[in-house]
Amino acid sequence: MPEIILKYLEITAKAAGFGEPKSIPEIVGALIGACLSFIGVIFLVLILYGGFIWMTSAGNEEKVLKAKKILTRATVGLLIILSAYSITSFVLRAVLYATTS
Repeated sequence: MPEIILKYLEITAKAAGFGEPKSIPEIVGALIGACLSFIGVIFLVLILYGGFIWMTSAGNEEKVLKAKKILTRATVGLLIILSAYSITSFVLRAVLYATTS
């Protein structure tokens, strides 16, 4: 009985356009990609916000300093996140290569 249910679930998934079932690394990769996309959107919003504050500061030094801090911190945060992703990707590929060779 469970085989029949699984068979019909696979037929339904293919008809819905889901294709073949994904492996765990593919799911994790998609999740990481979604998180990086979300981080990119946050970075864009912070850059726009900092730029807006700077452009509307009308020469007020406090607002200019606040905008500079926002822009700097957003850029540093993005660099840290991208560096962490790059290092992790490099290490995981090296480990995968070492274990499969």
